[in-house]
Amino acid sequence: MAKRPEKSLVVGLDIGTSKIVAIVGEVQPDGQVEVIGLGSHPSRGLKRGVVVDIESTEQSIQRAVEEAELMADCEIHSVFAGIAGAHVRSLNSHGAVAIRDKEVTEGDLERVLESARAVAVPADQRIVHVLPQEYVIDSTDGIRQPVGMSGVRLEARVHLVTAAVSAVQNVTKCVARCGLQVDDLILQQLASSYAVLSDDEKDLGIALVDIGAGTTDVAVFTEGAIRHTMCIPIAGDLVTNDIAVALRTPTVHAEEIKIKYACALEQMASTDETIQVPSVGDRPPRRLERQTLAQVVEARYRELFSHVHKQLRQSGFEAMIPAGLVLTGGGSKMEGVVELAEEILHMPVRLGCPQGVVGLSEVVNNEIHATGVGLLIYGSRMEASGRRIMIGRSRESLWTRVKSWFQGDF
Repeated sequence: MAKRPEKSLVVGLDIGTSKIVAIVGEVQPDGQVEVIGLGSHPSRGLKRGVVVDIESTEQSIQRAVEEAELMADCEIHSVFAGIAGAHVRSLNSHGAVAIRDKEVTEGDLERVLESARAVAVPADQRIVHVLPQEYVIDSTDGIRQPVGMSGVRLEARVHLVTAAVSAVQNVTKCVARCGLQVDDLILQQLASSYAVLSDDEKDLGIALVDIGAGTTDVAVFTEGAIRHTMCIPIAGDLVTNDIAVALRTPTVHAEEIKIKYACALEQMASTDETIQVPSVGDRPPRRLERQTLAQVVEARYRELFSHVHKQLRQSGFEAMIPAGLVLTGGGSKMEGVVELAEEILHMPVRLGCPQGVVGLSEVVNNEIHATGVGLLIYGSRMEASGRRIMIGRSRESLWTRVKSWFQGDF
């Protein structure tokens, strides 16, 4: 009897400022990922994407992972985790080596990437990603897959992403304290790009804007490769805070009002529509026009998109993204956000829902889970390329596994 195959599971852990989400995906024989489990828990130990309370973060990760394990009926041993925050830096680099046997091998590829990462990095930063943009063999540029090609000199142009050593260690420590291993740390906007951008968009030129609770993360793609990344410290939590201050209501209620009634464009809010606003302390609730709420929200979103516009202009990529902008993340779900972004940036804008996976519709059809789904897709590709071992197993006894091993071999 043939050995019974075990489920090949991939787990993405989205460690966000407002929530921590664990998503379990099963890799099908054809390579497609089916989402089979989801666990989510409010995040209390992070501020603007950075761990500020290890104990609270650990507990939130533990709850989210336990919930995902229960739904997927599996045991999670290791995860692909996301990282973000203002501490993340990026730069473009270049490396060159001689091709040893006149034909490019995997060894040559590793050497040229190692050469490209040999740049001066501050002592408190470490390199998280070396992302190839293109390769050059002798005088031929624009090469994406150089292995097997003939030549004398191999060059690589890469995008380097660095993160604060302490931030990386704290995330890893929180996950390790839950009894889990971090298989890889992935920049969150890079992960989101796997879930919401098409290859055509990346080839033509596009910017991804992931609006979270603590930070807004931006990634620019042209000619099929990532060219620029940045982090803007204006996001959903500041909008909530503005509502709480302007409407004089507790932060918890401000968040509820934002989710239910907020609109990012004042002209889209009806003049005769009113909302009930809870007051602070024992004061009775008040009724306010929805347009008043929209004024508060629009001001902050205008500031956010103005920052995005300014950063794109300074980076030199504003004219190189004809496909426009893709908005994703929890902060993109609000009414009027797409229209306001188009008005300020003067380019096409669309919402990015996770693509490329099947399964739970609450995950597949929700911009909030773009990063989590992207982590799954990234993990499944790493596994398929043989660079990662299986990181999840079906919940079954040791005896069952031993018996199945014997049956497969004898």
